[in-house]
Amino acid sequence: MRNVRFVSLFVLFALLLASCAPAATAAPTVAPTAAPVVPTPVAQISPDLLAQKNLLLICSDFPYPPQEFFDENGNPQGLDVDMGIEIAARLGLKPQFVNSVFDTIIAAVTSGKCDIIISAQNITADRQKQVSMIPYFKAGQSFVVAKGNPNKISVAMDLCGKAAAAESGTTEADHLQGTGDYKDNGIVQQCEKAGQKAPDVIVTQKDSDALQQLQANKVAAYFTDSPVAAYYTVQHPDLFEIAGQPMDAVAEGISVPCGLADCTGAALSPVGQAVETALKSMMADGAYLKILQKWNLASGSVQ
Repeated sequence: MRNVRFVSLFVLFALLLASCAPAATAAPTVAPTAAPVVPTPVAQISPDLLAQKNLLLICSDFPYPPQEFFDENGNPQGLDVDMGIEIAARLGLKPQFVNSVFDTIIAAVTSGKCDIIISAQNITADRQKQVSMIPYFKAGQSFVVAKGNPNKISVAMDLCGKAAAAESGTTEADHLQGTGDYKDNGIVQQCEKAGQKAPDVIVTQKDSDALQQLQANKVAAYFTDSPVAAYYTVQHPDLFEIAGQPMDAVAEGISVPCGLADCTGAALSPVGQAVETALKSMMADGAYLKILQKWNLASGSVQ
């Protein structure tokens, strides 16, 4: 999300629709199709540090297209999925995705239920107190509204006195409520300081549930990352549109357990070092950019 605008995504995601099916329900733990063959791993992780031998367990919150979602056959797809498959291959491991609730996804990795998180996590000060985060992408935030924008939402303050939905544990939920990195300076507080009624914030367990709140006309806006907003509005142009301009982009990170217990100033753990080495090798040989281009998200590159 660093000063990157996603206006072009409306055109770019039209190409995506030809190859991407809507999200479907799937089992919590899913093994993807075969990973690319890399003859010699660029780094290795000691089996003692893995949740399961020879596997790289990757926590992701499905569905969150175009970053992670299931196709009609229940196979994991998306930018984060392809990143995970490629990283695992370069570590000589088989990737396996663990469908996780975003609000507790950090607890999942710190408790050993998965080895890493690749799930469109913005890098925030609060999260960095719990895990180490390796930048791999950047994205903005956008308001999705009903077609025609009946509530005339253009900027954040237009939500005063209205209802808005976001997924629990996300930057968008923090931004609305004034929590996390937006402590006491969220849209709720801004409306109150302006003498206006605070918005009614509806927090859902899954991002797709927040979208359904909008579809059911229970909220004036659904707040999510700009790539996700663009994906849904291009898939359903008769139902949704993006209101106003996307907010400035910030980096998203691959989360790994910290090198020290409290994470403060900690160097990357051996797992983190190996993942970072794999990611850097992808950037060096062009595989990283090819994955971004596949999902029409090259503008989110952190290179």
